[in-house]
Amino acid sequence: MTGFDVTLLLIAVGTVAILWHPKVRGARLWQATVTPLASIIGSGFLIIAPVLGFLVGDWAFAAIAALSLFAYLIGAAIRYNIFHQEPLLHAGNAPLWVRTLEHFSDLALVLSYMVSVAFYLRLLAAFVFQGLHMRQPMAEQMLTTALLLFIGLTGKTRGLDRLEHLEEYAVALKLGVIAALIAGLLAYDAQHGLGLRLQAPRWGWHTWRVLAGLVLVVQGFETSKYLGEKYSATVRVRSMQLAQGISAGIYIVFVLLMTPLFAYLPAGHVDETDIIALSRHIAAALPLMLIVGAVMSQFSAGVADTVGAGELLAEASRQRLPSRTGFLVVTLVATGLVWTANIFEIITYASRAFALYYWLQALIATGLAWKRGQQTRSVGFALLSAALLFVVLLAIPVGG
Repeated sequence: MTGFDVTLLLIAVGTVAILWHPKVRGARLWQATVTPLASIIGSGFLIIAPVLGFLVGDWAFAAIAALSLFAYLIGAAIRYNIFHQEPLLHAGNAPLWVRTLEHFSDLALVLSYMVSVAFYLRLLAAFVFQGLHMRQPMAEQMLTTALLLFIGLTGKTRGLDRLEHLEEYAVALKLGVIAALIAGLLAYDAQHGLGLRLQAPRWGWHTWRVLAGLVLVVQGFETSKYLGEKYSATVRVRSMQLAQGISAGIYIVFVLLMTPLFAYLPAGHVDETDIIALSRHIAAALPLMLIVGAVMSQFSAGVADTVGAGELLAEASRQRLPSRTGFLVVTLVATGLVWTANIFEIITYASRAFALYYWLQALIATGLAWKRGQQTRSVGFALLSAALLFVVLLAIPVGG
């Protein structure tokens, strides 16, 4: 291990130590920000740079900036609903159309979580086998299935309370690895230069459809909406804005700094674990750090979304389907996806499912803004809902 490797390891450890400092962990706004921030950067930083490099080359930083802006606009609709829809629901004064759309959006979110659980654990398996230098799709599917059944059966028989606490450790570890990776990229680019080759961009119809299928990587901010038992509407809105700002900054800087390494991507092909191969050009310690971070973060994210989906199923069924049974249902559906779709197809399915949820939320915001006499804002939300419908209907996977 070289001195540079040790430096990057110290940066990761130092970041984790800072995030675990009592003053940081005890800050109320940070506590409210951690959940949406962890969800947004959960898997995105593992796959986004190679995928966008394959898709649009050196324009990848512009593509992730566009996705981040799109996500922020979607967040604006949800933030509007936090302030103006929630009081109506809590007071029992919400019109029937609001209650109906909210009910269907909850069901759409359940579907989204089911698909994302499959993605998280399928990506975990890919990173494990890449670390062992033995990529075998069948073995990866079997490992994913074993993990899903473990989570589902544990949830059904004992609950997932203990496993949920893993997220606190995973968030800090994940941000520590990202800090080390960005530091390594800064050093690499300082030595080799960015060398952007901004040739004519490939922004055709096909490219926009593939980008629409990558909405999953900027998803997660909506979790702020469901923290109402812990935080006020103002804190949740501020935490969502902060989480989206931080994640957008991380993504854009990370993808931009990764650009010189796109030259090492295999021609005509992209793999979900390409980030490991690319990181070897930066420092020998980074691949192992990425694998450890991926395993921790993907497992905790899978547990978190299983919990979220199980509880929403119980609520939507008025407790006729207990949450513990819901956990098992979620993992069984995810298992079916793992065996019938590749990882990029799963990403697109998840993006379309989340876009369906966001579309319903945008429709609610559109109607409420119109009813409140805010016609300009209502038109803006209507245009947003049209863009989300494009994602729902026309998004395709990378290589599709």
